[in-house]
Amino acid sequence: MLDAPVVLERLGRVGYDYVAIDAQHGLLGYSGILSGLMAIDAGAAAGGTATVGLVRVQSNDAVGIGQALDAGALGVIVPLINSADDAAEAVAAATYAPHGVRSYGPMRSQLRVGPTPAEANASVVILAMIETAEGLAHVEEIAATPGLSGLYVGPSDLALALGARWPGDPDISGQFDAALERIQQAARQRDLPVIIHTPDGETARRRLDAGFTGVTIASDLVHLEASARGHLDTARPE
Repeated sequence: MLDAPVVLERLGRVGYDYVAIDAQHGLLGYSGILSGLMAIDAGAAAGGTATVGLVRVQSNDAVGIGQALDAGALGVIVPLINSADDAAEAVAAATYAPHGVRSYGPMRSQLRVGPTPAEANASVVILAMIETAEGLAHVEEIAATPGLSGLYVGPSDLALALGARWPGDPDISGQFDAALERIQQAARQRDLPVIIHTPDGETARRRLDAGFTGVTIASDLVHLEASARGHLDTARPE
């Protein structure tokens, strides 16, 4: 979320499979994305980890998707995918001609996925976010999109789409669990990974145990606040 390359450099050393830079809700612009991806690579190299950088782009837009990939992201998380046509547009935006519309200008990307279009097309990760009522209704068709790498659940927006008063509203827990199962089943039918955002490590473990391929665990802001509060609570006299 933060435009703080030093933080991302440290996170690149921890051992996560990926660190996702949030260009949709995060507090940073293109220069922050570029610096952040470079910092993740530097931290991973220094720490001997295989951590890579992903970018959740602002929207399903060929320019933003191309910029994120050219800046060195291994892949993109594309929000608000509502249909198979939306998913196909995202795949095309991340794919060079003749199969897609990505413009050729592999600035940093050639360091990560190789300089030729065929290498890039084969290596780039394209994740479609399922987070709306329409996306859920069409998740089977979305999962069947050629070239799509996987599904990514946005649980907060999905909960609101199902009628929740707030993310985590217990009144829609049954509907929410059923929606997650439908998304997982759609992914399994196409042998696709399915990833979900989680607020903490405990929830992340529970989602992995429930069959999710991967999890994103909170954010730098959440980690910082939780750690600071924990230290303060430990140090403050009762």
